[in-house]
Parts: sequence; C-alpha cells; structure tokens
Amino acid sequence: MSIDTLIPQIKEVSSYKHYGKVSQVVGLMIESKGPQASVGDLCFIIVGKKQRRKILVEVVGFRNQHVLLMPFERVDEIAPGSLVETNNQPLQIKVGSGLIGNALDSLGRPFDGSDVPGGAQPVSTDNPPPNPLSRPRISTPLTMGVKAIDGLFSVGKGQRMGIFAGSGVGKSTLMAMIAKNSDADVNVIALIGERGREVRDFIERDLGPKGMENTIVIVATSDQPALMRIKGAMTATAICEYFRDQGLNVTLMMDSVTRVAMAQREIGLAIGEPPTTKGYTPSVFALLPRLLERSGTNEAGSITAFYTVLVDGDDMNEPIADSVRGILDGHLVLDRKLANKGHFPAIDVLTSISRVMNDIVSEEHRQTADYIRNMLATYHDSEDLINIGAYKKGSNKEVDEAIKKYPEIMAFLKQSLDESDGFSKTVKLMQGLFGKGGKG
Repeated sequence: MSIDTLIPQIKEVSSYKHYGKVSQVVGLMIESKGPQASVGDLCFIIVGKKQRRKILVEVVGFRNQHVLLMPFERVDEIAPGSLVETNNQPLQIKVGSGLIGNALDSLGRPFDGSDVPGGAQPVSTDNPPPNPLSRPRISTPLTMGVKAIDGLFSVGKGQRMGIFAGSGVGKSTLMAMIAKNSDADVNVIALIGERGREVRDFIERDLGPKGMENTIVIVATSDQPALMRIKGAMTATAICEYFRDQGLNVTLMMDSVTRVAMAQREIGLAIGEPPTTKGYTPSVFALLPRLLERSGTNEAGSITAFYTVLVDGDDMNEPIADSVRGILDGHLVLDRKLANKGHFPAIDVLTSISRVMNDIVSEEHRQTADYIRNMLATYHDSEDLINIGAYKKGSNKEVDEAIKKYPEIMAFLKQSLDESDGFSKTVKLMQGLFGKGGKG
C-alpha cells in the first residue's frame, strides 16, 4: 500500500477521543450522557476500581439527548459515572481461510483462546444485500447428500430454504447431514441461542472430523446477551459473504432464526418500541428481510442458505414462521409424527416445497418427484380407511397403487446420518424405483 493511498485515510482519523458518562442502567439497557456517536458504533465502558477493564457495548438508539447502549457481555461493575469511550466505527471481524475448521464466538474470536490466523482481512458484519438485478439466476443444482432433498426438493446454488420444526424433531441432525454430504466449498454453521451443553455434542458427535474439514461454526449460547445472539447471525453471514466474493459456493446453516428474532425483540422492548404481534416489535420484521436477503447469488459466487425456524406447538402460522416463509425460496417442514416413528430425516413431503426446483432439474426428474408426491397424497387421503380395514382392495386403482408403493417410498426417503448418495445417484435410484409412471 503506497503512502498516497494512506494520506486520505490519515486525514479522516480524528485526533480527539470522545467520552461520556453512564447515567442509568435498567436491565440490559445502559444510558449515558455522551459520547458523540452514531447508531451501530461500538463503545467501551471503563469499569473496575483496582483492575481497569473495558466492557464492549453498541449504540442502539437515543433518548432525550442521551445515548442508549447494549452490552456484548455481563454488566457487572458498571457504576454511575463510569466512563464511556467511543470507537467511532461499527463491529468488524477478521476473516480468512485460516478460520476453516474452527469454532468462533459472535465477534469472530476462536473459542480455544488462540489468535485469529494470519492473513485474515477485516470485514463489516452488517452489509447490504446484493443488487437484485446483479444476482445471477439460480440454474445449477447443489448436491445436499440427503435423498429426500436432492430427489423431491432439489436445491440450487444460491437458494435460501427454511427448515420449520418444533423442538427435538431432528433439525440439528439434518444440518449435520448437509454439512458432511453437500458439495459446497465451505460450510458456515451458526448456532444461535443454543444450549451450551449441546454445542460440543453437535461439533464432535454430529459433525465429527469429516464434517469440520470445510466448516466454520459460530456459536452464541442462550445465556449470552441479546446483542451477542444477533451479532452471531450477522457474523456468520459476513463470513459467508467473504468466501462468496472469493468465487466459492458456500452453504450457510443458521439454527435458529427464531432466536435471532427473539433477541431483537428483547432489544426493541428495552429501548421502548411498542410490541405488536405476539409481543414482537416492528424492528424484528425489519431485521428479518435485511438478514435473509444477504444470502443468495452474486457475480462471483453463491451462498446457499438453510434457516431453521422454531415453531411453538408445531404452529406453522406463528408470526416469525409466516414472515420467514414469505422471504425464502422454499421450506422443509419436519413432522413430529415421523420423528416419533424413528423416520429421519422427518421431512413432511406434502407440506414442503422448493420454489426453484422446476428450473434446475430435468423433466423426467420433475415427473418422478410429482408421482411420488401424488402417491403419498393419495395414501394419506385414504389412510384412516386403510388403518381400520374399511378399504377394499380393487375399489380404486390409484389407492391400490399408493398402498403398494408407500413402503418403498418411505424406505427411499429414510436415511441414516452416515449414509450419503450424490445428486445423480439419488435421481437414478428414484427414477429406477418410481419413474415412468411408477413401472420402472
């Protein structure tokens, strides 16, 4: 870098440091008189009588000329009059290929306490989505290594999918299968609001060494402040954007976007926003599209994204699920009844959809997938009659065919965690079993 390029940057650097003083703390909301700062800027609160330390906070709003701050960590030792020092810039993290295989916190720091590997570049965590007209169309399928997805809900490079499920229905297992089996160059997995106990289980048991080979895991556990949970989602997306700009195909898996929305609700209520649907504040429904639209394609590469959505009581029409479903390019619904039977992945074929599948698969593939869906729908329509023995064989040819094919279809859709088939192999298997009108 030449001195000519540095001179404008040096001129922009202020020779003054701006300070303020803490005036009030209510819950997680810190109010201070000063410093001069903008929304999104980082600040430090200097605390401790004997051993001075700095608590990292972010400017989230203003009230009566006072600055409203939210902490990235616990607010112990903050006292009236504690100094607030501005950093004059929003959060940036260092990203490079050396992060692959590591678990990071929401600020991009390795959990093992080591330094960020050399060669990493600073990037902002909050970036605008790509220009809609500069996004290439989705035209190429990406192998997920999950037969039910590759066969019936084919995903294209740059597509954004939702995984809708209640708790304990196999979301983490499905994400681990995709991470280990997909053809993506890099996987980025964001565990937002996760139980601390399950983080190591997921990394060591579900992912394992094979899954971590080309994966970066970002963790913000449920005990961390709301701002850390939101920044975890932002950091994971920023890392994906960095690798996408290098021309790579990246897979982003975020578990869960519901907890990101809950964290934003906490912040919104704390700064005085009015609650709306189910207590969610307006800023929640502004944050979701801003976050979800950042994934997808650009001129260089692609981010294929899977966002899990927790649905209370398996209610698919709750506000966050409804909002996310309208933004994404398809959704996979996990069925508790299938999970209770030991059928994994527990994807409900009849309520799931991929909105770009018809653009990326062959006509024969599409017809075979439609045939399978038709057989399942026919079987479910007559399931009650079949189970109580009221249906007589020969009454309806379609129902007879559905009864015959149902066990084969369910066996095809079932898959163990360590089982993996490529996209073309899955399609050939599916067409061999069910192609040409089911006579294959």
